[in-house]
Amino acid sequence: MSKALSVLLIDDNPARAEIVETGLREAGYRLLARLEGTQDLTARVRDLAPDVVVVSTDSPSRDVIEDMRRSTEQQPRPIALFVDQSDPATIAAAMEAGVSAYVVKGLAQDRVRSVVDVAVGHFNRYHAMREELERARLTLLERKSVDRAKGLLMEQRGMGEEAAYKLLRKLAMDQNKRIGEVAQEIVTYARVLKK
Repeated sequence: MSKALSVLLIDDNPARAEIVETGLREAGYRLLARLEGTQDLTARVRDLAPDVVVVSTDSPSRDVIEDMRRSTEQQPRPIALFVDQSDPATIAAAMEAGVSAYVVKGLAQDRVRSVVDVAVGHFNRYHAMREELERARLTLLERKSVDRAKGLLMEQRGMGEEAAYKLLRKLAMDQNKRIGEVAQEIVTYARVLKK
């Protein structure tokens, strides 16, 4: 059995907050705290370490969106945002700020769980794709470094491509490093020596 997700709720309207709190409890989530605004959101997320942040508001102001952006940059978390009114520009700004689920005029006690689940699902997929993209970028950079290092070894030592690659691989094994790391060191040293 998985542990209940912990939630930080932000809402300055007590009646609306009660609807969300009841929906969270019925869904089995653990409410850590309810804040009345997003001021110091980054610090509160750091201190409370919620699994999910749920924000409900009439309409998110530019400051609220900026507070969410700062928080997600420093401590990425799924954010579910319930609003009473909105426009396309605000929706785009909120999504750009890291909001995982944006619901307009859809606040109902029985919808809280599905919206939070969607926010968590979108957040997890987005971050998995970002990690995969970063791994691919690093792999490409390492390949470029390996090709450059092989070229340098071939030029400086007069060896063939296969021999240069074998030498890189041996150096990496001897130093207990990835071949890309050793290749980058060789490229860096070559740049320094040319100066």
